[in-house]
Amino acid sequence: MPTIAIVGAGPGLGLSIATVFGRHGFSVALVSRTQDTLDRLAAELGEEGIDAAGFAADITDRPSLVTAFARIEERYGPVDVLEFSPSPGMSPEAMVAPLDATVENIQPELDYYLYGGLAAAQQVLPDMIGRDSGALLFTTGGSSKNPLAGPPEFGNIAIATAALRAYVMKLNQVTAGTGVYAAHVPISTWIGAAGPESQADTIAEHYWDIYTRRDGAEHPYPAA
Repeated sequence: MPTIAIVGAGPGLGLSIATVFGRHGFSVALVSRTQDTLDRLAAELGEEGIDAAGFAADITDRPSLVTAFARIEERYGPVDVLEFSPSPGMSPEAMVAPLDATVENIQPELDYYLYGGLAAAQQVLPDMIGRDSGALLFTTGGSSKNPLAGPPEFGNIAIATAALRAYVMKLNQVTAGTGVYAAHVPISTWIGAAGPESQADTIAEHYWDIYTRRDGAEHPYPAA
């Protein structure tokens, strides 16, 4: 049975992606900071007949992430799909516009998005390359692709997520033509805001489509 590891799993999009892949025969490894939350999500998936378990880790605490993925491999074997979609890691008060940007207030966002995504990828990518099989899907907000998509106060977030986007696009470039596939998913809608197109269950189907089609380095939602 193939396995998807969802880093940043929560009751919204993460749970919906887990459900979609689980219904297609995947085991689900849920990764986020709080074990109690993960256990509740795993139980909810289990009620639908999906094999799921939670593995607590903080993406800014690299040793905890390494430990979590070691536990995932021990339980499920190699990870076939990595989905990285951490929830916003900062309070509104910590958001800064470009004129207020400093090394000190950008660095935490780079740690969270860029280095967190890179650290997660490092846990699965060598094995995927060795097997010539696997997929890595990275989620950010729309300002990673279009910095003007959000308010100026998204300045430090836009910089950090744009850096993650650049990494994923280059990763796609070097894995093109192999059995390993990497893609970036910038989401420009507020999830759950209004209408069926903004609902997590609808967006999650987009991920299954990306995974099965495996074409292109970037798949914005909604489509441009």
